[in-house]
Amino acid sequence: MKRGKKYQEAAKKVDRNQLYSLLDAAKLVKDCSFAKFTETVEISVCLQLKKSQTVRDTVVLPNQFQAQKKILVFAKGDKAQEALDAGAAYVGDTELIEKVRSGWMDFDVAVATPDMMKDVGRLGPILGRRGLMPNPKTHTVTFDIKEALAELNKGRVEFRADKTGVVHLAIGKVNMDAEKIAENAQATIDEIMRKKPVDAKGEFILSVALSSTMGPGVHVDFKALQSK
Repeated sequence: MKRGKKYQEAAKKVDRNQLYSLLDAAKLVKDCSFAKFTETVEISVCLQLKKSQTVRDTVVLPNQFQAQKKILVFAKGDKAQEALDAGAAYVGDTELIEKVRSGWMDFDVAVATPDMMKDVGRLGPILGRRGLMPNPKTHTVTFDIKEALAELNKGRVEFRADKTGVVHLAIGKVNMDAEKIAENAQATIDEIMRKKPVDAKGEFILSVALSSTMGPGVHVDFKALQSK
């Protein structure tokens, strides 16, 4: 694949044979950014997983960088009021489910109480393909609505390994301080390590890289990260 001139110039700044510290990698990613828009910084973590293994959970990033999410909560009774008090953008039960079934999707995250999941489950084909289906593994199916919304508003995001065993996650913007990008990256690595399958053998993390939306990847000294 032939890259553009700006990308090639940015790539010259990166030593492909060097593993950078997390902070130096964050600084370099910022320096390699060349797009006219504010690029997103992404971390890519390559894991050694068996076909039967998966890594999926959430992490609360210490430094927020995205606009506040529109959170929809499927709940009724006291839990519906709890969701409203906690700042949910939309709260409801049957009528809200029907509204989503009709094609309305003006929200970023969906949360549900366990007693609602029998009905919410009918939205699987709609929410599932958009990655919005409430799931206990991502703490979006819970009776503790107040805590769930507090974490989502703080910057809780979901991560999961794809079919090739790589976790891709947006962790910042190039206009953030490099230290804050590095802190978000470290929090992500720490959480991925905590989700290491109990039957995993050998090296779990194979490589870590940071990159901006348009810029080149910068490889990180991941063994130093695991020793922290």
